[in-house]
Order: sequence, then structure tokens, then C-alpha cells
Amino acid sequence: MGARLDRIGLGRFAGSGERLARAVTIASVSFGRSLLWLLAAIIVGCGIWMLLPLSKSNSAEPVRPELAAVEPAPSGDASAVVSSASEVPAPVSAELSRLRISSQTWRRGGLGSKALVTFTLRNDNDYAVKDVEIVCAFTRRDGTHLTDRSRVLADAVSMKSRKTFARIPVGFVNVNADQAKCSLVAARRA
Repeated sequence: MGARLDRIGLGRFAGSGERLARAVTIASVSFGRSLLWLLAAIIVGCGIWMLLPLSKSNSAEPVRPELAAVEPAPSGDASAVVSSASEVPAPVSAELSRLRISSQTWRRGGLGSKALVTFTLRNDNDYAVKDVEIVCAFTRRDGTHLTDRSRVLADAVSMKSRKTFARIPVGFVNVNADQAKCSLVAARRA
């Protein structure tokens, strides 16, 4: 009788073992399918998110030319000299018509989120300039404006010379930015 109970007990466990194995196989297959559906949903969601337009807070307005204009340097009139030692004279602006960017390129850095600009600044003035401010406008491939980024460069550029600024970080850019055009906004005499 003991042998019969052993056979019955083993048979009961053997049958449940097959059922357990079958249940585990079905669960793993359905779990794998669930993961594939989740991955597909994530990919579709990311694709839709990339197609949505930017919100107003993420894009900057383009620089208006009337705001970027720099007034010419004041004349060297002796009466304009500051009489008090405690007052500091206003910085003298450089003439931008004789200061230009002769060549420029840009590339992405920082895992593709930052813009690195390389350009050559040509100074045809009779004086050195410093604190050069540039503004770079970034656009899509179709020419749609995305954002503007500005940067002030503290380095001085000697008179009647040129200086190349390599891989200057100008800020974060939109992932859709394809083209950049940099222009000069302001500069001071050195």
C-alpha cells in the first residue's frame, strides 16, 4: 500500500510539474509580448513628441536690428572728460562697420545639445577691440528660425589684424537646428 501511495503522490506532482512548466512558458511568452508592446508604445510616443511644435518658453525671439544697433564712438571733446574721480566714464564703443566676421562654422558638442562656433574676426580699425558680442541665429534646414544665442568674448583683437576663435560655446540649441549665422552686435575699444 505504501508503494501505491508513492505512485499516486508522484503522479500528482508530475502532473502539476508539467502544468507549472506550461504556465511558466505561457507567462514568459506573454511577458515578452508585453515588453514588445511597451517598447513600441514608447517609440511611437517619442516620435509624436518630436513632431510637436516648441512652446513659446523654449524659443527666443529673433534679435531686432534696431535693438542691435551700436551708436558711433563719441568724439574726443575735452569738455566731455569726467570732472570727478568717483565717476567712471561710460565704455567707448568700437565702430562695427570696420569689424567683421570673415569666416564661420559651427558644430554640436556636449552630446549634441550645445553649439560650438568657430569664426575669424577681422578688425580693420586703427585701434584694438575687446568685449566683442556676437549673436548666432539658428534655423532649421528649411530656413525656419529656431533660436538666438549670444556670447561676449573678452579677448582683444589687435588693430588691423584678424583673430580666429575656435569652438566657442554659445549655448544650448534646439535638436532641429541645422544652420547658424553669427553677426556682431557690439564691441569696445581696448
